[in-house]
Amino acid sequence: MSNRSCILLIDDSPGECELFRQALARADLDVALYAEHDAEAALHFLSDRAGREPLPAVVLLDWRLRNERGDGFLRKLRADHRLAVIPVVVFSTSDDVADLSAAYANGTNSYVVKPGTFDELVRCVRVMCRFWINCNVTPHMVESRC
Repeated sequence: MSNRSCILLIDDSPGECELFRQALARADLDVALYAEHDAEAALHFLSDRAGREPLPAVVLLDWRLRNERGDGFLRKLRADHRLAVIPVVVFSTSDDVADLSAAYANGTNSYVVKPGTFDELVRCVRVMCRFWINCNVTPHMVESRC
């Protein structure tokens, strides 16, 4: 087990996941990145870690996954007392007011619209990760790190 912080990215696009991975590397942050391509796989990943391994410092959730929206994931996550404290940032191309409202109504901690260029993505990733990993504190983070 490492003391290195980790994040979980939930995005159904392998290209978007790779772009995020590259932006994270360019941002020069020592963060382990785990990626899942759908909500069920992400919930399974988190459930498997709960109680055995440190939970991610933050989950980044694409709001519009294939065949589903992020609200189902948020409801299930928030209903599980072991996982409910994990911060979730919706990280999506959608800036639709209905999506924003639904995300906050279902328990997101933040909503970030994906930037349009790679340089903007690097800046965004750097800011998000620094805040959620270095500044934000949750009960599971006090106990251990990924």
